[in-house]
Amino acid sequence: MTPHTDAQPTAARPPATRTAAAALPGRPCSIAAALQILGEKWALLAVRELFYGNHRFDRIARNTGAPRDRLTARLRALEEAGVVERRAYSERPPRYEYHLTEAGRDLAPLTQALLAWGDRWVSPEPPVVLHHHPGPSDHPDDSDDHGHPLDATWTCRTCGVEVRSPDLSLEVRSPGWDHHGPTVPDGDAGTAR
Repeated sequence: MTPHTDAQPTAARPPATRTAAAALPGRPCSIAAALQILGEKWALLAVRELFYGNHRFDRIARNTGAPRDRLTARLRALEEAGVVERRAYSERPPRYEYHLTEAGRDLAPLTQALLAWGDRWVSPEPPVVLHHHPGPSDHPDDSDDHGHPLDATWTCRTCGVEVRSPDLSLEVRSPGWDHHGPTVPDGDAGTAR
């Protein structure tokens, strides 16, 4: 799910909820903080539709199946978090489209991973296939106008090697926590961050 081609660059804006991660219950974790914004299905499905190039509320509502009031709330929350932005396309009556910001476009690997997982473990037949269209190449064999089905991997930018789960280790940086959980008595774990 690559961002739709009409996406305009947006200045980096830290999400309004960035400091809220430390206040969440349980282990201090960026996954938990991200799920505060994206952890409801209508939010991720709205992001999916924006990646597919559907920017108007009616199309997003139709294609997600979300109740209109819920979708309105999710889009507002995504806007407040700096994931989407509204752009006016009509003054009379006032009408807006939704577009991904830089933070929203950075969700492409997440949506691609969910799509690949769903294709492998949930859907009997993939309902959508992403095609990769590499940039211009000097190789005549790479001139396929239709691209090819995306078969993405997770690669380390530092060493260029494909990442596999057994090759990963965890460095816990939150004071009072290790990989098993809190290192202080249970009553003090919430304050030892």
